[in-house]
Amino acid sequence: MKNWKRMFLSIIISAGLIIATAPATMAAPQQPAVKVNDQNVNYTGGTPVIDQGTTYVPLRMTLQAMDAKLTDVADDTIHAVVNGQTITLKSKLKRINGETYVPIRVIGDAAGYEVRWEAKTRTILLASKAGASTQTGGRGFMWEVENNGNTVYLVGSMHIANDSFYPLRPEVEKAFAEADYLGVEIDLSKAADEAQQKVIMDMSMYQDGTTLKDHVSSATYAKVGKILEQSGMKPDALDAFKPWVVGTTINSLKSVKAGYEATSGIDLYFIQKAIERKISVLELESYESQLGMLDGFSKGLQEKNLNDVLDNFDVLDDTVEKMAEMWKTGSEEQLLEFTNSIASDGEYNKAMLIDRNIKMADKIDGYLKNSNKEEYFIVVGAAHYLGEHGIIKLLEDKGYTVVQK
Repeated sequence: MKNWKRMFLSIIISAGLIIATAPATMAAPQQPAVKVNDQNVNYTGGTPVIDQGTTYVPLRMTLQAMDAKLTDVADDTIHAVVNGQTITLKSKLKRINGETYVPIRVIGDAAGYEVRWEAKTRTILLASKAGASTQTGGRGFMWEVENNGNTVYLVGSMHIANDSFYPLRPEVEKAFAEADYLGVEIDLSKAADEAQQKVIMDMSMYQDGTTLKDHVSSATYAKVGKILEQSGMKPDALDAFKPWVVGTTINSLKSVKAGYEATSGIDLYFIQKAIERKISVLELESYESQLGMLDGFSKGLQEKNLNDVLDNFDVLDDTVEKMAEMWKTGSEEQLLEFTNSIASDGEYNKAMLIDRNIKMADKIDGYLKNSNKEEYFIVVGAAHYLGEHGIIKLLEDKGYTVVQK
C-alpha cells in the first residue's frame, strides 16, 4: 500500500485536526440550506449557521416550516405543539442577533423528522419519518465489552462522511439510546475559548517570522502553490502554516469537493444526539494532545507526509470513496489493511496509533472497572481498534472479552 494513504487516514484517526487546523485562509463555505419534505425553508431573519460542526437554525421559523407551533422557550427548554401533541425537549440554545437558534438535528428528531445532510448542495433535508427511506446507510464497526455490571460499546468513526452513511443500522442506534455516556476523542461541539484558539494558532503557524518556504524544499513549495492555484486559492495562501497543517488542509480541499465533510462525521452525529438527550460527553483526548502530536513530528516526516499528499492529489478522492465503502460494509479485513499501512514508518505509527491507543484503552479500562453499572458508547476513529497495537487487543490483554456486534 502506498505511503500517501497514511496521511488520508486522518479521516478515520483524528477528529480534532479535521476542524481545528482548517486555516482561515480557506474560502468559507456557504451557509447550509434547509428543506422540509422537499420544500425550501425561506428564512427572512437569521439564517442557519454552523458552529464547531453543529448546524443551528432559527427556532421559530423552522418549527413553522414543520407545521409546528412554539409555545414556550426558557432555560434551554423548548415546548412546542407538533401534530396536536405537546413536546418538551432540552437542548443547547444560542441567541444570535436577538433570535433563538437550536441544533437542527435536535428539533428535527423531536418533531418526528429524519434529518439528513446532502453535502453536494449543502442542504439539510428533513423528511417525515412515515415517508422517509428505510434503507440503512452502512454497517460500520461496533464491538461490545462487559465487566462488573458495566457495558462499553466501541464504535469506529469516519470523521468525515456524507448523507449516504445514514441512517445507521438499528443495533448501533439502540446501543446509543441505552448509553449513560458518550465518549469521543474530543467534543467538537465545544467552541474553543480565546486561550485554546491561541494554542491552536501557536501550534499550527510559524511564530518566528519564517514561512513554509523556509522549511520545505523549493520543489515541495512549488507543488503546494500549483495545487492551491488549481483549487482557486492564491499560491501563497498557506505560507504561514506548518507542513502538517498544509497537508491536512489540502486533504480537506479534496474531500469536501468529493462531498465528504466533518459536519456529517460519525462522531459529530452522536455528539449532536448527546446534546439532544442531555447525556454527558466524555473526552478521551484533547485538542492540545492531538495537535501537539502532529506538531511534534520531525521536520523530515512532516515534509514527507506533505509530499505524499501533493504527489497523489488527483486520486485522493478515490481513496476517500474506498474508505467510505470500507466503513459501510464493515470490512475488518480492509480496515486492518489500512491500519497496518501506517506501520511502515515507526515515528508516524507510534504517534498516531500506538501511544494514543494505550491512553484510550486505559480510560476505557477505568469505565469497565467502576462500580456504577453504567453503559458507555465510545466513538473514536475506526483505525484505532484493530491490529497488534489496537484498542481491542489492548483490552483483551487486560483480560476482557470483546465481541463484535
